[in-house]
Amino acid sequence: MNSSSPANLAAPGAGLPWLELMVARMLFGQFCRKNTREKVTALFIEERDRILKLAAMLVPLDAARPVLIKRLRGMEDSSRQWSVYMTLEHLRIVNAAVADIINSLAAGKALSGTASTAAVKPTSGIDEQVVSGFTAGAEALLQTVATVRDLRTNKRYAHPWFGPLDAAGWHAMAAFHLRLHRKQIESIIAALG
Repeated sequence: MNSSSPANLAAPGAGLPWLELMVARMLFGQFCRKNTREKVTALFIEERDRILKLAAMLVPLDAARPVLIKRLRGMEDSSRQWSVYMTLEHLRIVNAAVADIINSLAAGKALSGTASTAAVKPTSGIDEQVVSGFTAGAEALLQTVATVRDLRTNKRYAHPWFGPLDAAGWHAMAAFHLRLHRKQIESIIAALG
């Protein structure tokens, strides 16, 4: 499925097929219920480290090359033709947004607007500088979580797929999200050959 020509993909923000979305909600709910704050943080760190090791395996030219992969369960169709660097940029954007959301919820502030999957898509042309940006953003999210005494906040902010989440839910979503995109990076590397 390795292709560098543009594919006919669904529009960013189109979401998941209905049944797949229902399964994702169920799995995410189970993930939130069965994992403690410490386990979620440990998973986030583990996935961050695995992603960095995968990215380090590639020369910059390959890491910057978008390839078409088979759609993974839990991933929008519009995300199927990214490079490893584009995936890191997406994760950097999302992690920064999640850190801001957790800070606001912990401070008891209601957030305006709505979260959007279309708003966090990367552009093409991302280079190797994204690795340090991803690393710094992941560390900033971990530091944010570490400074919040209680992630079970009264205030909530809606995720486009999982509905209203407190800060603990957003923390869990960040780790859940990293795991999905680590699998995407593995698929991209396999497609690069």
